[in-house]
Amino acid sequence: MSSSYATVLRTPGAVRLFGAALIGRLSYGIVPLSLLLAVTGATGSYARAGWLTALFAGSNVLLSPVRAGLVDRHGPRRALPPMAAGYALVLLALAAATWRPGVPYSALLALAVAAGVLAPPLGPVTRACWSALLPDPELRRRAYSLDTVAEELLYVTGPLLAGLIAAGTARPGLGLVLGAVLVLSGTLALAASVRGGPSRAPVNSPAAADRSRPWRLLSRTRQPLAAAAGAGAGLGAFGLLAVVFAQRHGQPADAAWVEAALAAGSAVGGLALGSLDWRAPARVRLAVLSAAFGGALALTALAPTLPLLAATAALAGLAVAPTLTTAYLLTDELAEPGQHTRAGAWVNACFNAGSSAGTALAGLLAERLPLPLCLVLAATPALASLVSAPARSATPPDSRPPVTPRA
Repeated sequence: MSSSYATVLRTPGAVRLFGAALIGRLSYGIVPLSLLLAVTGATGSYARAGWLTALFAGSNVLLSPVRAGLVDRHGPRRALPPMAAGYALVLLALAAATWRPGVPYSALLALAVAAGVLAPPLGPVTRACWSALLPDPELRRRAYSLDTVAEELLYVTGPLLAGLIAAGTARPGLGLVLGAVLVLSGTLALAASVRGGPSRAPVNSPAAADRSRPWRLLSRTRQPLAAAAGAGAGLGAFGLLAVVFAQRHGQPADAAWVEAALAAGSAVGGLALGSLDWRAPARVRLAVLSAAFGGALALTALAPTLPLLAATAALAGLAVAPTLTTAYLLTDELAEPGQHTRAGAWVNACFNAGSSAGTALAGLLAERLPLPLCLVLAATPALASLVSAPARSATPPDSRPPVTPRA
């Protein structure tokens, strides 16, 4: 059977699943900037808007595995619609509350936290559905690659749409309204498209037993979780350091070109991962990709100009999407039946937590250390994640066999 991307999309139900997921996840690209701009306009304070946005993101990340566990337990058709409806209603409430100044800041904080608590885990659910829809490991790897690249592009186009809405209407709250419409329509379509996707785990299944032992899942998936956290920390730190680099060269706006180069490299690398045939198992690929990303990120310390920094960023970007895709694939292999959505959510949580920590630490280091040294240090989390790689596969006998594509 052909293993092209076209074959993936020709699979019955694939286009419907992919399209619904893209619509819903576009909301997550639009909402953060729209929320920041809307709260800034309502309160007149960037600091207050920043704290509120951080609380929204933090509550979303921390509770993502919990929401994913509900999907594993009850199935997407039952768990996703209430989450999406509640999340959309809170976004509409935030849009109304920030339409004009005067709403107490404490009320805005409460709404932001509620939005983070209710946000449906569309990424983990989509990947779990791909896993169930495509039992062939070659096709599954290509589907995960396509999904990761598409998700990254959504997080590029989403803020652009939010900015256009705010600039064209002077009402950034309309971005929240659009986000509510997208997430509700996309989530309902995604739930309706599930055919043999993640469903409720039997009462006597290992997943049901593991609900009282969550650390077992984390222990089994420590390599992909560490790789995701390392990649997130490196990217978060590099994003801030690129801004510092651009400011010190008198061209602060050109930091956007560095980010664009990294994103372009990531898209190329992600598509290449799905297009090529790989003999090595996922755990080996993940270790190689983490090492490649860390090494390429360290090379940015040698860049003397912004164009060369952008070039080395593109080189590092070649490993970003492949690293995340392989982390998702390996996590899916190691998760027991009924745990796939929750396991994927842990990868997201580790990546986002690593990104936040990397950004914060880079800000502290940039004020105390030479910039080239800071760029080298930004590469260390990805390289440190190699310590978590097992000597041999730890896939248990009751889970899916390792993905070992043959040429």
